[in-house]
Amino acid sequence: MSGLFYLDEVTHEEKRAWILGIAAVASYAVYLVLILGRAGGHPLAEVPYVATLLWTVGASIVATIVLSIAAAMVSKDGAKDQRDREIGRFGEYVGHSFVVIGAVAALLLAMAEAPHFWIANAVYLAFTLSAILGSIARIFAYRRGFQPW
Repeated sequence: MSGLFYLDEVTHEEKRAWILGIAAVASYAVYLVLILGRAGGHPLAEVPYVATLLWTVGASIVATIVLSIAAAMVSKDGAKDQRDREIGRFGEYVGHSFVVIGAVAALLLAMAEAPHFWIANAVYLAFTLSAILGSIARIFAYRRGFQPW
């Protein structure tokens, strides 16, 4: 059986990486389904998106906090050690690359005077990809080993 299913052997920080990654994927998927469902043949830039974006982001944040607290309550491991801090920093560095890409994309869209819909969605996608990629990097470091350079 895969080591993924042995939750007692997974550190709290790895559980948090899983939670963040899954919450990011789920909230963005819900957002896409709702927005694409509302389009109904109309241009996407005309679809009301602000409330849906705010609710999905808020729900993702709340879910991440609640699930992280629940994971902390059942975790048997202690406080973060140096390896956990380095893996966390590594994941943040990897994830931040998409924040920068998203900021550049939003800047270019704003300079091209694109509708606000596209600018907001470029930023939301960048934050989502940042969370997913950062989580994957952390999980990979926990699963396959981490060698700081």
